[in-house]
Amino acid sequence: MRGNNDLLSLTQPEIIKNIHKAYLEAGADLIETNTFSATSISQADYGLENSVYELNFQSAKIAREAAKDFTTRNPSKPRFVAGALGPTNKTLSMSSKVEDPGARALTFDEMKNSYYEQVRGLVDGGADILLIETITDTLNAKSALFAIQQYFSEKNISLPIMISGTIVDQSGRTLSGQTFEAFWHSISHTPNLLSVGLNCSLGPSQMRPFIEDISNLASCFVSIYPNAGLPNEFGAYDETPEQMFNVLSEYAKNGTFNIVGGCCGTTPEHIKAFAEISKLFKPRIPKEKSNLLSLSGLEPLVLRSDSNFTNIGERTNVMGSKKFARLIKEDNFSEALSVAREQVDNGAQIIDINMDDAMIDAEKAITKFLNLIASEPDIAKVPIMLDSSKWTVIEAGLKCLQGKGIVNSISMKEGEEVFKDHAKKVLNYGAAAIVMAFDEKGQADTFERKIEICERAYKILTEEVGFPSEDIIFDPNIFAIATGIEEHNNYAVDFINATKWIKENLPNAKVSGGVSNVSFSFRGNDTVREAMHSAFLYHAIKAGMDMGIVNAGQLGIYEEIPKELLEKVEDVILNRRKDATEILTVFAETIQSKGKKEVKAEEWRSKPVLERLIHSLVRGIDAFIFEDIEEIRNEYSSSIEIIEGPLMDGMNKVGDLFGSGKMFLPQVVKSARVMKKAVAILTPYIEAEQKAGGEVKKAGKILLATVKGDVHDIGKNIVGVVLSCNNYDIIDLGVMVPSEKILSTAKDQNVDLIGLSGLITPSLEEMVHVAKEMERKKFTIPLLIGGATTSKVHTAVKIDENYSEAVVHVHDASKAVAVAGKLLSDSSKKNL
Repeated sequence: MRGNNDLLSLTQPEIIKNIHKAYLEAGADLIETNTFSATSISQADYGLENSVYELNFQSAKIAREAAKDFTTRNPSKPRFVAGALGPTNKTLSMSSKVEDPGARALTFDEMKNSYYEQVRGLVDGGADILLIETITDTLNAKSALFAIQQYFSEKNISLPIMISGTIVDQSGRTLSGQTFEAFWHSISHTPNLLSVGLNCSLGPSQMRPFIEDISNLASCFVSIYPNAGLPNEFGAYDETPEQMFNVLSEYAKNGTFNIVGGCCGTTPEHIKAFAEISKLFKPRIPKEKSNLLSLSGLEPLVLRSDSNFTNIGERTNVMGSKKFARLIKEDNFSEALSVAREQVDNGAQIIDINMDDAMIDAEKAITKFLNLIASEPDIAKVPIMLDSSKWTVIEAGLKCLQGKGIVNSISMKEGEEVFKDHAKKVLNYGAAAIVMAFDEKGQADTFERKIEICERAYKILTEEVGFPSEDIIFDPNIFAIATGIEEHNNYAVDFINATKWIKENLPNAKVSGGVSNVSFSFRGNDTVREAMHSAFLYHAIKAGMDMGIVNAGQLGIYEEIPKELLEKVEDVILNRRKDATEILTVFAETIQSKGKKEVKAEEWRSKPVLERLIHSLVRGIDAFIFEDIEEIRNEYSSSIEIIEGPLMDGMNKVGDLFGSGKMFLPQVVKSARVMKKAVAILTPYIEAEQKAGGEVKKAGKILLATVKGDVHDIGKNIVGVVLSCNNYDIIDLGVMVPSEKILSTAKDQNVDLIGLSGLITPSLEEMVHVAKEMERKKFTIPLLIGGATTSKVHTAVKIDENYSEAVVHVHDASKAVAVAGKLLSDSSKKNL
C-alpha cells in the first residue's frame, strides 16, 4: 500500500481533515479532495479497484466537513470543496507498447466508466465543484468530461467544472503533444466550465508564457497553481512563499488569472502568501466567447474572416482513393499512414478519414488508423474529419480524438429525434459537425430545398440542442453537373446561391462540400475535371464557401485555365446557356486523346526561358527546372540575380494569385518546393562565385521565425533563401515558435536581427507580445516584421511603440536584403 495516499481518507481521516484545516486557516477558499489517484484504473495497482466509491465518498465528506466548519465561523468567506479527478496512470493517446504504436492499455469507454464511478462518489460525498487536474493527455480529460456529463444527465444535476492541464517542459505542450491553445479548443465545449488553467510540472516563473496564452483565450476564469519551483537533485522544492508571491503578483498585476494556489512543494505558508494576492489585485476579466470555428489536432486551426479557403484532404477515404482502400484491406496501415502524411505535406489543413467499405470492419479500422496517427506528430498536428454514413463508426472515431475534430456528417434523414441525439453526442465529445442538407424527404437538390433544410437544422441545433453556431458546417450538396439531364443543369448555381444565403442568414455557420462531385460526368478526363474544380471553387469561395474536400492533384490554377476551356466550363457551372453541356462534351473529346502532361508541355515549353521558369513556379512543375536554370544562367552575370529576378517574380505572382483566391494552399506548397529546388541548383554556383571574389565575411546573423499560433512559412522560407544567398547566416526556427524560444535562441546565438513572420490576424498580436518581451528583456537588436497580414501602419502603431529599438516592416522578400544591409550599417541605420 506504500504510496497510496488516497487510502489515508479511510485509514487516517483525522490526518486528512487536519491538513485541510491547515490550508483553510491559511486563507484557502477552495480545498481539493484527497482523490488524485482514486479511480479504479489507478487503484488497480493496489488491488483496491472495488473501493473506489468509498474512497471518493469519504474524501469528499472529510473535505466537506472541514469547509463547512470554516464557513460557519465566517459566513462572509464561504469555503468550497473541489472533487479532484487526476490523470490516472494510463493514457488514451499514447501507445502502451513500444513495438506497437497503435496499442492502448484501455479503451475510452473503460476510462470513462472509471471516472464515472469516481464522480459518483465525489458528488455523493458533498463536492461543490469537479476538478479535472494535471492533465497530460487531453483524451483522458475528454473521457472524464463525458463521464461527468453522463452522470449529470442521469441525476438531473449540474456542478461547476474546473480543468487544469500540465505541460512537460518549455515546449509548452502536454505529454501527449498538444499545444495549450489546441488543448483549449479541445475542452472549451464543456458546459458549466468555471475555469481552465495550469498546475504542477513547472514553477511559476516557467509558467509565464503558457498562462498568458490561456489567459488570452479563455472565456471562463483562469487558474494557476504551480509547484514550488523546479525540483532539486533530491526531488524537493525550494521556492519560498516570498519568491512565489513576487512572481505570481506580477501575473496578477497584468490580469492573467482569477484563481491561484499551490501544487507540489507548496505549504500552508505559501497559501497564506497567495491569499494576499487576491486582496491586492483585481481579478482577470474573462474573454468574450469566440464565434470562430476553432479546431485542433496537436496544433490549433481557427477559421477567421480573413482565412483563406481551408483544404480538406480526401485521399484517406476508401471511397475516394483506390490505393488507400487497397492498403486498408491488406492491413498495410503503415503505408496507409504515408497517404495521410502526403496529404498534410501537400497542404491539407484537415484530413478526411472514411473507412466505409463492405469488405472492411470500419469501426475497427478507423480506431486502429486514428491510434496510429496519434503517434505521428507530423500528421496528428492537423484536425481530423471523421467521415462515415454509420453513426457507430463516427462514435468509434470520436473516442480516439484528443483534439477537436469534425463529424461528417449528421442530418435529419432519420428524423429530428435521431438528429438531436447525434448532435448532443457530438457536442459531448467536443467536435464540430457537418450538417448535410438532407431530411426525411431526401437530399436537397434545389436552392429552395437547400435553404429550407439548413434553416430548420440551424434552429434545432442552436435553440433546442445548444450546439454552438460556430461549430455548424453546412454541406448544401454538390451534385454532378453536365450529366445530360436538364434538371441537373442548375445544381452548381443552386449550391453557390445557397452558400451565399447561409452566410447571410445563419450567423457564424460555415459551408463545406465534396468538390470532386461536381465533375463526376467527366471522370477519366482529368484536364476537364481539374478546370471544373478550380472554376467551381473560384465562384463558390466568392459566395462564402469556407472549406471543401479536395484532391490537391486535381486543382488547376484558375488564372491559367485556357480561355476556351474556361469559358465552356463556366457556361456549365453557371448554367449560362442551354447547350452548355453538349458544347463542353464535344470539346472535352478533343483534349482527351493526349495525356495531360504532353499537352501542357507542348503549350509552354516553346516559350522564352524566363516565361518557362515563371510558369514552372506558378504551376508547381519541377520536371524541367534543372535545364531551365542552366539555360537562364547564361543571361545573368551572377546566380543571385536569378533568385532575386525571375524566381522572385514567379513567387510574387504566386502570392498575388493566392491572395486573390485564384490559387489554393496545396498549389502554393508545390510552388515553394519548385523554388527550393531551383535555389538548390543555384547554390553551388553562388558559393563558387563568392569564393572567386576572395574570402567573404558573413554579412550578419539573422533569426527568422513564424510566430506562435501560425503554421504558415512559405514567405518566410523565401526570405531566408534570399538572405542566405546574399551571404547572411540564417537561423530558421520554423513555425509556431513561442516568444521565449525566439528570444532565448537570439541571445544564445548572438544574432544581429530578428525577423518575425505571420499570415493570420492573431500573428499580429503575437508580434506585439514578442516586441514587449524584447523590451522587457532589454534587447538592443532590430526587429523585422513581415507576412501577409502585416502592414506598415500596424507595425508603426502597434509594434514599434512597444520596443525602443528599430522595428521595420518588410513588404516583400525582395526588399529583405536591402533592409538588412541598412540596419546593420552604422551609417545608414539611423536614416532608415
